[in-house]
Amino acid sequence: MNKIYDALIIGGGHNGLVCACYLAAKGMSVRVLERRHVVGGAAVTEEFHPGFRNSTASYTVSLLNPKIIRDLKLHEHGLRMVERPFSNFLPLSDSAYIKVGGSLTETQREVARFSKRDAEKLPAYYQMLDRVADVLKDLLLETPPNVGGGLHDLLQAWKTGKRFKALDMVARRDVLDLFTKSAGDMLNWWFESEPIKACFGFDSVVGNFASPYTPGSAYVLLHHVFGEVNGKPGIWGHAVGGMGAITQTMAAEATARGVEISLNSPVANLLVSDGKANGVVLEDGSEILARRVVSNLNPKLLFQKLVAPEYVTPEFAQRVDAYQCGSGTFRMNVALDELPRFSCHPESGLHHSSGIIMAPSLKYMEQAYFDARTFGWSKNPIVEILIPSTVDNSLAPAGKHVASLFCQHVSPILPDGKNWDDARDVVADLMIDTVNTFAPNFKASVIARQIHSPLDLERKFGLVGGDIFHGALTLNQLFSARPILGYGDYRTPIKNLYQCGSGTHPGGGVTGVPGHNAAREILRDR
Repeated sequence: MNKIYDALIIGGGHNGLVCACYLAAKGMSVRVLERRHVVGGAAVTEEFHPGFRNSTASYTVSLLNPKIIRDLKLHEHGLRMVERPFSNFLPLSDSAYIKVGGSLTETQREVARFSKRDAEKLPAYYQMLDRVADVLKDLLLETPPNVGGGLHDLLQAWKTGKRFKALDMVARRDVLDLFTKSAGDMLNWWFESEPIKACFGFDSVVGNFASPYTPGSAYVLLHHVFGEVNGKPGIWGHAVGGMGAITQTMAAEATARGVEISLNSPVANLLVSDGKANGVVLEDGSEILARRVVSNLNPKLLFQKLVAPEYVTPEFAQRVDAYQCGSGTFRMNVALDELPRFSCHPESGLHHSSGIIMAPSLKYMEQAYFDARTFGWSKNPIVEILIPSTVDNSLAPAGKHVASLFCQHVSPILPDGKNWDDARDVVADLMIDTVNTFAPNFKASVIARQIHSPLDLERKFGLVGGDIFHGALTLNQLFSARPILGYGDYRTPIKNLYQCGSGTHPGGGVTGVPGHNAAREILRDR
């Protein structure tokens, strides 16, 4: 007789592993089904050229919640994270650059080269972000009040409202601005110099197929300041061994708690009986039974590929169809013979260990978006480079380096009948050439490259439209409305079917929070 598991989790990405760990800790029998040959979802490390390894998709760490790190004993399993020496380095021209991060004094000194007024306003700007972020951080590990729910949801709504009521009027206005304004309008209100606006504005378009002047883009900026590394808030860093080190330590803890992890096990469809999920069918035809099923997939993949149409209402199906995906992302890894020498800062230094951003102004970013909407990709794209081998010598041979290129904007669907299989190398050349305009030795130093167009990201990792967040972080897809209003509490229209992925609150990034929160709701129902 087939074993009946307490929970089946579809997708062995980081949120699925987190959810599995919490369920198993409460005595549930749990099995994780991963369609690829390795767990980790988009947070994996792979060798893409002999001797060169790098984080394949997700490429930097900050948002991983410290409670989850503690609860899952990730450091005990060997996870180590190193901080960037400072946040960002932006080449502005052949002779000018700006560096942001390190101490406040250091950042003010940099900003003052462009505007003394802006340097003086920096402390107030940081305080504003911290004040709002602190309130929202309190909500990360809570289940949003479900619109149309019962007494428990009314209590959650009251608790949420109480937090905002405690803010003074200035802070409430800041919250409103950050949720509704464009990043460009907000930054123009705070600052006058283009370099510092570009530094902060970049966070508003990361994984966001939009202009920095799109209403709501200020929230995406805020989403990227929630994190910490090694207990230091607002810091970004690298997982030693790449992002796969995070998910491998999660898998180690899951195994220690008795979770079964099945690789090369793609799911074909959900089993439903009497309106309740009770298992899955794998692509090889085998059935696995369970008392509850938990999806770590993009909501579109779950309801358009695995769930038969008759199990949801036509209106719900339409809402899923309208769920917005597509982050404008083109992701590359390159093996380098030497470090890039930037015309504005040619010597080696700490800037090589920061986030290196080729997007010198908000206007540049806006035009990149317009180009992508019109032509399929930006003529002058936004490119962020991270070179993790400067702080982790396990990733490349001695004297060589690996670099992550996070490139925007590109359209998930190309115009005029073009397709990404034909365009991927053309666009990859453009990204390399873009970096080369700022660092003239870069192109000649490339030994090998790994390319992921939006279509590649979808095929390989299930990122629909190449969306790194499993759905746009727009106001209509946040908190109680993520993924769909009425199902913001990790449950679905099908009883015993849950969601634990980044398509649920609080959204994308390697946080582990959706998995943590979903597990709590599953245990509450049990």
